[in-house]
Amino acid sequence: MSKEALPGLTLCNNAVLRRATRKIGQYYDDVLAPSGLKATQQGLLYQIHIGNEPAMGTIAASLIMDLSALGHTLKPLIRDGYVETFADPADRRVKRVRLTPRGLAKLDEVMKLWQIAQRHFEEVVGKEQAERLRAVLDDITALDFDLPPATQ
Repeated sequence: MSKEALPGLTLCNNAVLRRATRKIGQYYDDVLAPSGLKATQQGLLYQIHIGNEPAMGTIAASLIMDLSALGHTLKPLIRDGYVETFADPADRRVKRVRLTPRGLAKLDEVMKLWQIAQRHFEEVVGKEQAERLRAVLDDITALDFDLPPATQ
């Protein structure tokens, strides 16, 4: 689809970002499809792995999602035996998450596909431009967007 076909949308930061997110997300989903996981699930498995049995609240905060959305995303991973939740021994009110041995094997499988997707994305976009894109998006996620006075 050409830029001319969407004249007003190219001026809206939100619309352009959502379009790009859908396009890139679909690309990663397609490459990861042989694993049976979506890119969101791959990212979640990876966050759990590097988080060393993180609390659900910690994962939700790092992925900028609420706990109910995280729970919804975790359900198929728990069902398929890749992830398990457990109460924190020091504070039973806190729910922690860890990969099962089956989850570690699935993470290894999906990360090989992710590396292919990542490498090809950087070939198409350019390695330096991809690095700049990640840096800009990381900077944006660190910003606080207080509502403008007219909407409060």
